[in-house]
Amino acid sequence: MNNLPDPTVPATSNDYHLLPVSEKQLSFARQIAARTSRELPDDVLLDRTRLSRWIDQHKDKRPGGRFANYPSSKQVAFAERIARQKRQAVPQACFRDRALMSRWIDSNL
Repeated sequence: MNNLPDPTVPATSNDYHLLPVSEKQLSFARQIAARTSRELPDDVLLDRTRLSRWIDQHKDKRPGGRFANYPSSKQVAFAERIARQKRQAVPQACFRDRALMSRWIDSNL
C-alpha cells in the first residue's frame, strides 16, 4: 500500500488566511468600532487575518460586566487552602470583592 495522497480527494489545508471574513467577526468588529469611535479600515474588512488582528488590538482588555470585581478562581482556591490549614472560614464578603479577598489572604499568611 502506498502512502501517497489520493488526488481525487480534496486535501484539507490550513488556509485560514484565504477564508472570507465571517459575519460574526464583522459584527463584533463593528460593535468595537462603534463603542470606541474608531474607523474600520477597508483593507481590514477584506482579510480575515487582518480583521482578527484589528479586533485583538481594539477590544476592551479589561474583564467587564457584573463580575469584574470578583476574585479570580486561583485567588479563591488559595484563600480556601489557607482557611483549611487554619481551620477557619473565608468571610463571605471576600467572595464578592477581589481587594477584600487579597487583604484577607495577606492577613492570614
